[in-house]
Amino acid sequence: MINKKEKRFVIKGEESFEGGKLVVIVDKETGVNYISYVGLGASALTPLLDEKGNVIAEK
Repeated sequence: MINKKEKRFVIKGEESFEGGKLVVIVDKETGVNYISYVGLGASALTPLLDEKGNVIAEK
């Protein structure tokens, strides 16, 4: 039997935006939230920041 490893990243939310898709992803090991955009021939991934510029992390 193959052991299934628990997934490190989980999708917290997603929505359509400007012809593409925005997705908020959480790293379960560090708690850091990332925002990803894919669409219109481009893609990006960056840590999600609060209004003070601090990385948003789950506690």
